[in-house]
Parts: sequence; structure tokens; C-alpha cells
Amino acid sequence: MSQILNAIAHATRDLIRFKMIWIMIWPILLSILLWFFIGWLFWDTFSELIFLGFAEFGFREWMESQAPGWLAYGIQWLIHILFFIPLVIITTLIITAIFSMPALINHVAKKHYPNLKRESGGTVTGSVVNALYATFMYILIWIVTLPLWAFGAGIIVPFIAAAFLNQQLFRYDALSEHANHDEIKKLLASSRFPLWNLGLLTGFLQYIPVVNFFAPALTALAFIHYELGRLEKNRAQATPATAADDL
Repeated sequence: MSQILNAIAHATRDLIRFKMIWIMIWPILLSILLWFFIGWLFWDTFSELIFLGFAEFGFREWMESQAPGWLAYGIQWLIHILFFIPLVIITTLIITAIFSMPALINHVAKKHYPNLKRESGGTVTGSVVNALYATFMYILIWIVTLPLWAFGAGIIVPFIAAAFLNQQLFRYDALSEHANHDEIKKLLASSRFPLWNLGLLTGFLQYIPVVNFFAPALTALAFIHYELGRLEKNRAQATPATAADDL
């Protein structure tokens, strides 16, 4: 756990540096513009789906007959916003994982791990496939766990889903430039529980107002620090063993 907390602390310090501002801002700005455009384009469709949902649960008749117009309109806007914010965060995470990670890795590696050799075991294709898989499984988790909301247990779903998405998105990319193929396989196969813990802790940040603006970049930096730290330690432990074998 101390290694996880150290990774988050280092990530927080890196995040407040001036050069990190643009890397942090452009993915979330692009995500906001993208979902604003989609929302504007399909506003009527989304609104109809919302009212179909109201009809399914018996709310639509009440809203049309008794609720004032401003209340119905306000509820509609609130639901749009409740969908909009998670979609922006998820899209920002994916953009950060695919496009911003090289810049973030370079920053962290130069400052904190200058002697860590780059062996480029990961690929762009691997990053894209990993991002698609993470997104698909994230959506599947939400769909499969929908019945839990009927029993009041659905409150845990956003955090479980965020924990999965964070660790799945960033663990591979954090190692892809420095670890070789075998090291990536070994490190990803080990310490699965700590990776989920780091995913969960950074996932909590996505549901804190204002803080969630910084959450994607902070999450990426935390996983970079955590994985590069593990890689450095793994190589340091392997070096004496290799020297002993040579003797």
C-alpha cells in the first residue's frame, strides 16, 4: 500500500507543474466538445429515451398531468448532465491512455527514472486493443450489474467499474516504452490486487467535483510512477542474480 500511496503522491507533485497543464487540459476539452456536439446532434433522441424510461416506471403520466413544466424540463436536464459527466471522464481517460501517455511517460522517466533503460516491449496496436477491451468490459460491467440498483447495492458499481477501467487502461501503457515483452507479461501477471487498489483509489477522484477535472491525468501519472517503480525494482533484483549465474 505504501508503494501505491507514494505513486499517487509523486503523481500529484508532477501534476502541478506548468508543463503538465496542457497535457492535462486538452483531452478533457476535446471530450467536452465531442459530447456537447453529440448531445446537440441527438438531443431529441436522448430526450425521447428518457421519457420512455419515465413511462416504463410510471413517472411520465404523473409529470404530464401534475408536475409543472419547469420541473419536467429540469429533471430532463439533470439526467442529461448525469450522463454527460461520466461520458466525458471515460472519454478523457481513453484519450489520455492512447495519446497523452508518451508525453507523461517521458516527463516521469526523465525526472524520476533517468537510468531506466527503454526496451519498448509495447506497441501502438497493443495500446489501442487494450483501450478497446477496457472500454467494452467497462460498459459490460454496467450492463450486467444493472439489477443491483433495484436492491440498493448499485452504489458500489461506479467504483468497481472505475477501478477496472483505470487499472486496465493504464497498466500496459505505463510499461510499454521501458519494459520488454517478457517484463510486461511478468509485471502485469503479478500484483493484480495492488493494481486494482490503485485503480479504485484513483477512481474515487472521478466522483469528486472539481477534482475529477484533474483525475485522468493524475491517474495516468500514478500508474506510470507505480509501474516504472516496480520495473526498476525488478531489474535491480535481477541484476545480482544474473551476475551470480555468470560466476
